[in-house]
Amino acid sequence: MLALSAGVCAYNEERNIVQCLRSLSAQRLNGKELVEILVISSGSTDRTDELVARYAKEADHRVRLIRQERREGKNSAVNAFIEAAKGEVLFLANADNVMREDTFDLMAEHFLDPTVGVVGGHPVPVNDRGTFMGFAVHMLWDMHHRLSLIHPKVGEIVAFRNTGLRIPVGMGSDEDLIRRDMEAKGLKVLYEPSAIVYNRGPTTLGDFLEQRTRVNIGERYMKRWFDYDIPTWDQRYLFNAYLSFLKDNARHPLKMAWAMALEAFARAYAALHVRLDRGDRAIWQVVSSTKEVSADDKEKDR
Repeated sequence: MLALSAGVCAYNEERNIVQCLRSLSAQRLNGKELVEILVISSGSTDRTDELVARYAKEADHRVRLIRQERREGKNSAVNAFIEAAKGEVLFLANADNVMREDTFDLMAEHFLDPTVGVVGGHPVPVNDRGTFMGFAVHMLWDMHHRLSLIHPKVGEIVAFRNTGLRIPVGMGSDEDLIRRDMEAKGLKVLYEPSAIVYNRGPTTLGDFLEQRTRVNIGERYMKRWFDYDIPTWDQRYLFNAYLSFLKDNARHPLKMAWAMALEAFARAYAALHVRLDRGDRAIWQVVSSTKEVSADDKEKDR
């Protein structure tokens, strides 16, 4: 039976952590076992740790809190998870993610093939696509999905083989660093489009640009420091994904132009930032409007 470990990276996530844990506890598995759910709380100062401890005691004894006394960045939390995990396959989620009940099973099935090292799931935003900001978020993740069908790009929810790796802590791009390590070991990277994870994208212009510039900065530093190419920067993949998206969304030209302009600005800013070598960051400001994926939001998406 394939043993799985789930890791949740959290910083001041009292609004989200219990709902995330419930979605993990509810995972339905066939021929696999979720042996533990580890929450790495990095210097949280709200009720995150208290809620995790209560949930572990009252709802699911597989849950265990690993507390970092100060906030050290997500990559440090990921390393703490890997070091403590017992499973053969490790699932990495964010505290503001909510998984469907079959998400882990669909992703873990691929690891029955010993040549597979990483599997990415399918992030689905719960934002209102009728607004300009909501459409921009949906276009971003829809493009991510369509591009991943062409060439897998992992993000938001990722499963990987437990090889004891450690990733650099002085930067972001945790999923890309994991992917790079697995590829260096000769293992395959796959995408499972049916493995759904719900998230909330930014709802304000400032938060959208904050999130997208920092993601793009991390990806540009992956290229600068490791000469590692991120699929979402490959014009061939982007063009094919865009043509596919255009066929289904041609009736929204203004919203598409708005979303593309925002992403183009974020990429240009990131490229300049890296060219001037202003540095990547281990710790970023919390993008507050991305929090709270409600049950009602998930039902709207079905």
